[in-house]
Amino acid sequence: QVQLVESGGGLVQAGGSLRLSCEARRSVFDRMGWYRQAPGKQRELVATITDGVSANYADSVKGRFTITTNTAKNTVYLQMNSLKPEDTAVYYCYARRVYYSDDYWGQGTQVTVSS
Repeated sequence: QVQLVESGGGLVQAGGSLRLSCEARRSVFDRMGWYRQAPGKQRELVATITDGVSANYADSVKGRFTITTNTAKNTVYLQMNSLKPEDTAVYYCYARRVYYSDDYWGQGTQVTVSS
């Protein structure tokens, strides 16, 4: 069974940094990334990376967040710098297999940025 296992969320002060990790177990994915959902809001794209090379970011995080993968392309990282209170949300790992046209989601990890 395919699993996405997330880690790295927590509480940080504004201006601080956090690093999220998501390990994909039992499969390799063409695209991985992160979405987030704040209370009362819809889930939104944060960043994705395709084939471990091509990265895409939401405008709100450009220049502050960096998405990368490991060499095996089975773990995706999100380095979050200069965090703002509006970055507070549950962050969900996302992964897609193009050949099977299927998507997977992690269980979510809470990121809270205090002002």
